[in-house]
This record gives sequence, structure tokens and C-alpha cells, in this order.
Amino acid sequence: MRLFVEVARRGNLTSAAAALKISQPAISYQIRRIEEQIGVDLLTRVHRGVELTPAGQKIYDVAKRAVDEIDDAVRAFRADQERSTIRLLTDYAFASLWLMPRMHAFRLLYPELDIQIVATQRLQREALRGSDIAVAFGAQRDVGDNAVLLLGEAVTPVCTPAFAGNNGPFGDAASLAKSTLIHLESSSPSPWFEWASYLSHFKAARDAQSGHVDLSFNTYSLVVQAAVGGQGIALGWKGLVDDHISSGLLVPVGATLEVPERGYWLVQPESAGQPVNRLGSWLIGEAKATAGPQLNRPPEPTDKARGLVESGSNPCGRAGSRPSR
Repeated sequence: MRLFVEVARRGNLTSAAAALKISQPAISYQIRRIEEQIGVDLLTRVHRGVELTPAGQKIYDVAKRAVDEIDDAVRAFRADQERSTIRLLTDYAFASLWLMPRMHAFRLLYPELDIQIVATQRLQREALRGSDIAVAFGAQRDVGDNAVLLLGEAVTPVCTPAFAGNNGPFGDAASLAKSTLIHLESSSPSPWFEWASYLSHFKAARDAQSGHVDLSFNTYSLVVQAAVGGQGIALGWKGLVDDHISSGLLVPVGATLEVPERGYWLVQPESAGQPVNRLGSWLIGEAKATAGPQLNRPPEPTDKARGLVESGSNPCGRAGSRPSR
């Protein structure tokens, strides 16, 4: 079928033989066999070539469509086999609250790239080396000198407008300490802010006799869901709850506390291929839109910020001993 289509398309046996990389006598032999099997002449010889007979034209129209469809299918099979699948490792909070709402835009921009998102409760440092690209929370010493800071850590207490109206006003950290708080539980020293370190920074003490029953969850997405459900006040991380605040589902009810040299870092090999570099550049661009124009290596920490990172009340754990996020 392909042989006949090639001869008819080129109108020359020699040219078709060269394109198919077979001899001209072999082409002539195969054409005669096709005509014998069908019982009609398909080609007539003309000066320096061949032309389709009326019967040959009908056969050619059908055969060309079939050959073109087969070629399209083969190209699609090969394209699927050659598609680049990028393995991106991160934690549940970043994956569900920051990355997933943006992935559709990436797919529209790079439809040829497949992304495998591997979210984990505990991001082990060894696992970073087994992924094509990763977004990990911590300080730079946890992720390596070549990592790029995407989102510096900044937390603000948040709750629903209804909860604030029914339980507020929350004029300071002391008033927050008297309300129902939603915690991200940790079985080991936390590498991020938690309520104990937040209240301690503002010299607010929790009243054990306040009568409020707090809530604790082992993943941050559940913490946010509980806050949206009006069950209490949660610490809202910049970048993770921005959409909830802009939509009015949550409102800030306290001061923002930040350590700009700690947060979510982009980690990728220096020898990464073009697909990984495209994803990395896109992540940096999206983070710039979230964090503002200055996205680069963090500045040298001030003494105050360094104290927040290194203090015993809020230690920044290594990636290998990271609690659920």
C-alpha cells in the first residue's frame, strides 16, 4: 500500500524507489502484483514517468488516507514514548495549596511535558537526590548552597470572618492566646513556626484555664480546612493561604511574623535537562508573582531573625527529621 502511494504521489518509479530505498525493478514487480490481485491497471506509462488510471485514482485516494492515518498514529506513539516525565518532590502543603492551583497554567504552557508530583509527609534529604526537581521547606543549610528561595516564611493568624466576629476582637497576641487555636502537630522539633513560638515571640502566654479546646492535625491542608470551616484560628503561611484571604474565606487577625531566609526552596541538579529547567524557571516566575519582585538568594539574616531561626523555642530541624507538613 505504501509503495503504491509513493509511486502515485511522485509519478516516477525511480524516484519512488529512491525514497523507499529499494530497487526500481522491485517497485515495478510489486506494482504488477497489486494490479494482478485487483484485476485492473492502476498506472499507465507516460513520458518519464507514470500516471494513475481512473481505477488507480480511486485506489490511491483510499490508500493515501490509510497511509496518512497510519503515519499519524506512529508519530503519536513515538511522541508518547519520547515525552519527558519530570518527577517533582515536595510536601503535602505546598503540593495541595500552592502548586495544584497553578499546574493547569503550566500544562497549557508546556503540554508536551508530563509532571509526576510526589508529595510526602516527611521530606527526607536523601529523597531530594532521587528526584528530578524538588521544593523543600527549611533553611538553606538544609537544602544546599545552590537552592533558590521561592517563598520566605511569613505567618499570620487567620480565621473566618464569622469566627472573628463571634469571638473577637483580636487586638493582640494575648487575645489570640485566649481563643481556640488550630495546630499543625509535630512529633519532633518543628522547622517552621507553630503557635508556641508565635505567641512566645510576642510575649503572650496561653491560659491553661481558658476552657478552650484546641484542634490538632498532622497535615497543613487539614489545618486550613478546619480554619475555613470556622473551627478556630490557624497560622496562615504566605503563599499557601493567599487565595483563601483574597477570596474572603479567611481574614488576618494578628500580626505577621516572618523569617525571610527560611521557607520553601527550589532544589534541582546543576546538570538538569531542558524540561526540568523549564519547570524550575516556571516555578521561580510563579513565586515572584506571589512574593514580589525580589526573588533571589536571601539576604544575610539579621541578629533578630537569626535568633528566631536558631532559638530553642523554634528550632529549624534538618530535612531528615522533618515532621508532617
